[in-house]
Amino acid sequence: MEIKLAKSAGFCMGVRRAVDIVLEVAQHEKGRKIYTYGPLIHNPQTIELFNSRGVKPVSDIDEIKDKKNSVLIIRAHGIAPDERRKIKSSGIKIIDCTCPKVGYVQAIIKKHTSLGYTVIIVGDREHPEVDALLGYTGGKGIALNSVDDVEKLPSLERVCVVAQTTQTMDDYSLIVDKIKSYYPDALIFSTICSSTQERQAEVVSLANDMDSIVIVGGRNSANTKRLADLARRTKTPTFHIETAAEMENIDLRPYDRIGVSAGASTPNWIIDRVMDKITSGQRVKSKTTGFFMKLWLAAIKADIYSAVGAGCLCAAVVLLQKRTVLITDVAIAAFFVYGMHVLNRLISRRPASFIGSFREETYLRYPKIYRNVAILSIAVALVLAFMNGFLSFVFLFLMSVTGALYNMNIFPGKWRFQSLKDIPGSKNIFMAAAWGMVTAVLPVLTSENIFNAGTAVAFSFAFGIVFIRSAMSDILEMQSDKLIGRETIPVLLGKARTKIILNLISAMLLILLIFSYFAGQTSELGLFLLACVLYMWICLTLCDRKAGLSGAVTEGLLETVYIIAGLCVVLWVIF
Repeated sequence: MEIKLAKSAGFCMGVRRAVDIVLEVAQHEKGRKIYTYGPLIHNPQTIELFNSRGVKPVSDIDEIKDKKNSVLIIRAHGIAPDERRKIKSSGIKIIDCTCPKVGYVQAIIKKHTSLGYTVIIVGDREHPEVDALLGYTGGKGIALNSVDDVEKLPSLERVCVVAQTTQTMDDYSLIVDKIKSYYPDALIFSTICSSTQERQAEVVSLANDMDSIVIVGGRNSANTKRLADLARRTKTPTFHIETAAEMENIDLRPYDRIGVSAGASTPNWIIDRVMDKITSGQRVKSKTTGFFMKLWLAAIKADIYSAVGAGCLCAAVVLLQKRTVLITDVAIAAFFVYGMHVLNRLISRRPASFIGSFREETYLRYPKIYRNVAILSIAVALVLAFMNGFLSFVFLFLMSVTGALYNMNIFPGKWRFQSLKDIPGSKNIFMAAAWGMVTAVLPVLTSENIFNAGTAVAFSFAFGIVFIRSAMSDILEMQSDKLIGRETIPVLLGKARTKIILNLISAMLLILLIFSYFAGQTSELGLFLLACVLYMWICLTLCDRKAGLSGAVTEGLLETVYIIAGLCVVLWVIF
């Protein structure tokens, strides 16, 4: 069984640029109402999310009442010059998100119209981009989208031909050949976006290699419909869906090799959910391997894998300090981490229309069960801590209170940040600190030994590994976090800078483990734990969206670093 995600699937440059600009405006234009001139992109789910953030689409500027205190965003398709002049004269502030590739086509049309050419636009007459391009022809442009339309053209002297940027290259070539047979001196411009050509070529290649193809994207998206059409032309079974929910009505079990691509307006979170649905559905076909894979994925989705990982990490960092591991310390770490993770996921659930995470569907389905089990888990951790000593109980209780306060509005209403979770990057720091405290510091309180340099090393190692793992997950979720207004470290610093920081932290952890061992501050286990840092380095390189893995599998691979810490303990004990 093979599931392959096209590398070009998802937002193109123009759409990504427009979305980023709109989200930036929504973040800082607090005193104005924000509108887009028509839906920003052809994806209903994303438009609904924009609505939840106060960004409303309008089809006419007359729909905007308070024009002086409004911002109007021009979408990637662009608008006609007459419309732009009308908007400017109304006094509305304009922010132009026209795709640079579309702007290039506009410039060609404007130039050649002024030189007396009749511009033929090959594209869908009803598409907003074509409608805007026609506005640059001074009323002398012609839009057509088939070879038959060419035969209906009148006699023309000077002809210039351009294409809608999302046209199919093969169709454009056929139409151009026909036009040249009528107008041999016609100027032909190749204006189909390179991203579109790459996406279409990849879909055709996938369709020829795979048993079936799933195309993800809005049914009102022209480029998505073309992808589905291209895949069908290869005679490969093709399914065009808009959301993962539609997978319930599609039986993919007859197919062993499935290709997945998505339109230029399809966000990553929808693609991820589709990948998860396909992955979970196909696992059933394999009896033995499929059983263990399903078990592993179920543990990841229910946060049990994280809990087991916390226990493994606790054992590792305690032994790193040359201390004795108590089973209660391992259990406290596992129960506490499980309870806090589940409660935080329930409290910070995303908008109802946004089921982006592979976990959220089950959390939304069984919220009471998850909540009760989480509370019970924290209670068990507190009881075990009390059994270890009063100081351990107080320490864990304060950590529990801090965890509860993290999502509560504790700051004054006039402040920019209402809660700790609103502080940019706070999730990564608080999570790493909590794991470090419960795995490396709390066990010390139950022993007779005092804190020493080994404790500082153990805490730093646990903090660093959890921070890297958390930030890597946020890199994968950058697009989704931007859409819902979550300011994570990758959102603030960008993917490239975040990766540089994570590489620096990894290098520091390597140096710390080696130096502390030779300085006599930690046990030989530190040398074994170098494997954890190297593993995260590998994940940092390979765990990318281009790898085409489902969200659950990717998260599971990241969380496996904690299991590796436990395996390092086993190997260290043996050798």
